[in-house]
Amino acid sequence: MLKRFVGLLLMTTTLTTAAHAQALADSDARAKAMVDAMTLDEQIGLMRTQAGFGLLSLGIPLPPSVPESMRKSTPPGALGSAGYVPAVERVGMPAQQMSDASLGVGNLGGFLRRGDEATSLPATLALAATFDLDLARAAGDMLGAEAHAKGFNVQLAGGVNLTREPRNGRNFEYAGEDPLLAGQIVGAQVAGIQGRHVVSTVKHFALNAQETGRFVHDARMDEAALRESDLLAFEIAIARGKPGSVMCAYNRINGLYACENPFLLGKVLKGDWKYPGWVMSDWGASHSLAPSLAAGLDQESPQDEPYFGGLKAAVERGEVSAERVREAALRIVRGFQSVGAIDHPATPGGAIDKDAHAEIAERVALQGMVLLKNDGVLPLATKVRKIVVIGGFADRGVLSGGGSSQVMPYGGHFLDKRGREGIAAVLSPVYGLSSPLEALRALRPDAQIIFDDGGDPARAAALAKDADLAIVFATRAEEEGMDALSPGLPYGQDELIAAVGAANPKTAVVLETGNPILMPWLSKVGAVLQAWYPGQRGGPAIARILTGEVSPSGRLPMTFPATMEQLPRPQVPGLDPTAKRAPLGLGVKVAPFALDFPEGADAGYRWFERTKARPLFSFGHGLTYTRFGYSKLAAQGGEGLSATFTLTNTGERAGAEVAQLYVAPPGGVHRLAGWARVELAPGESRQVTITADPRLLLSWDAKAGGWSREAGAYDLYVGKAAGSRDLPGKAKLTAATQGASR
Repeated sequence: MLKRFVGLLLMTTTLTTAAHAQALADSDARAKAMVDAMTLDEQIGLMRTQAGFGLLSLGIPLPPSVPESMRKSTPPGALGSAGYVPAVERVGMPAQQMSDASLGVGNLGGFLRRGDEATSLPATLALAATFDLDLARAAGDMLGAEAHAKGFNVQLAGGVNLTREPRNGRNFEYAGEDPLLAGQIVGAQVAGIQGRHVVSTVKHFALNAQETGRFVHDARMDEAALRESDLLAFEIAIARGKPGSVMCAYNRINGLYACENPFLLGKVLKGDWKYPGWVMSDWGASHSLAPSLAAGLDQESPQDEPYFGGLKAAVERGEVSAERVREAALRIVRGFQSVGAIDHPATPGGAIDKDAHAEIAERVALQGMVLLKNDGVLPLATKVRKIVVIGGFADRGVLSGGGSSQVMPYGGHFLDKRGREGIAAVLSPVYGLSSPLEALRALRPDAQIIFDDGGDPARAAALAKDADLAIVFATRAEEEGMDALSPGLPYGQDELIAAVGAANPKTAVVLETGNPILMPWLSKVGAVLQAWYPGQRGGPAIARILTGEVSPSGRLPMTFPATMEQLPRPQVPGLDPTAKRAPLGLGVKVAPFALDFPEGADAGYRWFERTKARPLFSFGHGLTYTRFGYSKLAAQGGEGLSATFTLTNTGERAGAEVAQLYVAPPGGVHRLAGWARVELAPGESRQVTITADPRLLLSWDAKAGGWSREAGAYDLYVGKAAGSRDLPGKAKLTAATQGASR
């Protein structure tokens, strides 16, 4: 039975994979011919990335912590971005022009390409919160189109690291804590990028769960747990998106650096998964020559002490075979051929439809915002005539996440330089000029809308007391290279919200954050809207949700804990709150340390179910301006597991429900196995069937070295994660155990 069951997964992808297999065979033949026409020097040249920019022209003093690779001048021919590899014009191989990505075409600090702007997508967490694979593909298509028009043919996109540490400074770049959701969303985005003849990576492979000590920590987890969680997310993303490259991470995994880890790169990625593309290191993540090549690393990204500089000499000494060099070069060329990047070269100066791209960014923002709480305060009623908008620079713009993925949005930006100087000031948090206040005034010209900057909680509370409604905007910037020191809001914003909420219970809080936060003021306010970093048209999108022009439909892609003590690691391992902190971690020294994961495969909501802890807001949570009812739930077994039910919009407004299917093996905890995003008019009903992804029903058998499905009763439910108190229906079915392979 299980052979047919696992075959279900294969049958669902046969049509798409058959076409891809033929295209891959054709591109592979062309790639082999191109590589075989290259000299050894030319093949080696493909394997060494230069920094695509230099800071000599920045015009500010550079501290000693800035790496030498960043101080140089921009190489001739490079566009000024993350990485550059010169063309091999003799055989028709274009230059590799690499840009940081995921949230748009990156432009760190705005100085890599002065004056160059791009469409700013909302945080990837917002994209994950949509639970909408078509929209994820559209976002990737937009990103790829802009990259191609700007001359970039490699996007360092596809962040699929699972949220295990809710204070991780890069969580906003990733797609949450669940392997299926993260893998599917990121895979769809990667497919969209590559559909525009631009190679995309997936990153950071693997178990890069926190920024603290990312260069030195040793992430330790047993093979079964790793394969059933973080590696599963990558496996799903790679299967769906077919990225041309995989970027290995900085950290060690079970004692070995990710970029010279034979289990990770050789056994799993290139062996078990038969991955045909190339493995590139993260910037400065290479630690050896022959061992890295033997493990599976194909390309060394820029670093101050390059190991691949000695590659030709190593070949001449017989330490590295010429065939291994050829294989690496072939994988790189194959990646370019497979997406049409050679036949359709990227050239700077292409046309960009800014309005159409902004529409996509706004759609992601609208569908990705999550209404966490609502005591009838939202949407704004027509009788609400006096509104006080407070804090968060809402009069000027919306916040974005910081680091290498930074996008300088069309229409301009400003920096929040509080407490910063020198290079840190240049890399200050960026706000795009998309004002929620202006957008709200445009949608509600009948209302008196007053703004207060929130600098004085007493003054803000006095204004709120006499208003029909108070809206407090709260922000927290997350950045690459540093994790949050605390789970609260900075700059006294928690105290501000508490004061305003105490003065007027009809207070709505809009959170522009890239991580969960604690909410000590939650009981004092009437509504909380999680807006994440809302991107290019974040201001209008927030206003449209607040006024009810659009009903919220986002669902949390990560658990919001009630306290840090509920987490597997109440404190961030290795984080010294008294130590120096700097964007990108420049110059920050941390002693090596072990990072253990007692939760194993049970990351996020699975840990909360296992420990019976009640979160502040659970994975999958999200309110709307209407109501949905579930009825007639039935489970089906046999070749696969599925649930069928009737979904009804029982409210008075149109809206979208994200119905989530969770499955638990005998004696185990539940995990998301599928979902359906359904839009319904008031009073409309629809029969919905969700089929469990077969990969989520298997466990890794370490002794047998393969996948198996446990025998016994499987528990299915449709609802939110982390507890059954709010479930519309449950069912059980029994299945026999058998071995399985993928």
